[in-house]
Formats: sequence, C-alpha cells, structure tokens
Amino acid sequence: MKDSESLKQIVKEKYAEIAVASHKKSCGCCGDKEPDYSVLSLDYNNMKGYVADADLKLGCGVPTKHAGIKPGHSVLDLGSGAGNDCFVARYIVGESGSVTGLDFTDEMLEKARKNNDKMDFENVDFVKGDIENIPLPDNTYDVVISNCVLNLVPDKVRAYSEIKRVLKPGGHFCVSDIVLKGDLPNDMHEAAALYAGCVSGALQKEEYLKVIEDGGFSQIEIKDELLNDVPDEYLVQHVSRDAIDKYRESGAGIFSITVVGTKF
Repeated sequence: MKDSESLKQIVKEKYAEIAVASHKKSCGCCGDKEPDYSVLSLDYNNMKGYVADADLKLGCGVPTKHAGIKPGHSVLDLGSGAGNDCFVARYIVGESGSVTGLDFTDEMLEKARKNNDKMDFENVDFVKGDIENIPLPDNTYDVVISNCVLNLVPDKVRAYSEIKRVLKPGGHFCVSDIVLKGDLPNDMHEAAALYAGCVSGALQKEEYLKVIEDGGFSQIEIKDELLNDVPDEYLVQHVSRDAIDKYRESGAGIFSITVVGTKF
C-alpha cells in the first residue's frame, strides 16, 4: 500500500504529463497500461465563460452549474488544472467577484496563468497548494468548487476540513467526484482504474457522503448523479466474461456525483 505522499507524487506526475501533452487528443491515454483521465468528462461547449484552451477534459461533472454562484461572490476552485471551471465561474461572479484556482502541479498552473493572460482577467488568480493544507486564510470564500479531484486526495477527511475552514460562515461547496456503489471485485476495480485514472481513489458513495457529514456540513444534497460505465469491449481485455456478467447483474457501478453542502 502506497503512502499518501507517494500517491500525491503519482498524481502530480501524471497531471504534469497531461498539461505538457494537452495538445494531443487523448493526452491521458498513452496505451493499454495507462489510465485515461478524460473518458468521464462532460461537454462544456455551451457554458457561458467557457474557454476551450482551459478544458483538458479532466472533469466528471459541471459543478458551476449547481454551485449557486452569484455576482460578487468569491470562489475557490480546488484542483483547478488549466482553469476551465475558474473561467466559467468568473463569467458568473463578474467584475465585482473573484475566483482563485488552487493546484499543486506547476505545469497546470503555468497553463492556467497563460490562459488567464489571454483573457486579461484581473480578478482571477492561480496559486500553488495542497488540498490537504490549503495555503489560504480562514473564512474567505463564499463558494468552493472542485471537479473530479478530491477522489484523488489521500486524506478526504482532511480535505473537507480544509474546505470548511476557508469557507465563510454560511458559505457552501459544490463538488463533482467519482464514487462507487456496491462491491467491485479486485480485478474489476483494477480494470476500471486503468480505464479511468480518477477511479483509483474513489470511495463507496455512502462512505463519501459520511465524510462530508462528519466534516461539519449541513444541507448536503446530491444535485446530479451519472453512471460511468466501463465498456464490455474494454473489460474483456482484463477480466473474464463470467466476471463481467456477474458485475452487470450485481448492480454495482462507478458513478459521478455532484454534491453540495453548507458550512454550519
């Protein structure tokens, strides 16, 4: 079992590769032994504020759609990547608000800042930091968002504790993430993790929601839920047909959820 620092380093290196190779169509999928970090992404093309160069297809939901962001709000995006959700949030908060993107990968931060330079937004900023130890003040943000990132954080309890700390009293979060429902046999879980890298650190849905509840949030609600099915033609490369049939019959699966919660 890898320790948390080793896991973080693996994630950092992978996302650095994606940022550098983002001109390629499938930057996260480099052969059968490499996970594809883009297969669960949703279409942002019709979102106001969308910047195509900032969309590396790494999300598993559209948190800005359900985040209740308003003009003038201060918004923090955790694991902001090249800035995709930050620029959509910036459209909503307008000139009177502000958006901060946090990422721990230098290559992603460089790409995000270059994208922001093109947009010339003075109220959008990108800072380097770890989600388990956010280098930002207490009680600062109206809204915290994140898109398919917290599932990759080793200590999710700590992550949600930090989210609560940086939110203003009465502030709220909206997070899109990957969760599991039901029992996935080890070989099935490994195949799914190869298919989509962000599956690797996913918790069971009820366990994930319990982390949020124990973190001191109220009004917890799932706003969107989508089954992310791994195709049979991929699974048969890794597991038996009998195992696939049992998996389908079990009702287990990999889901992306978009969940909100409010700081007490």
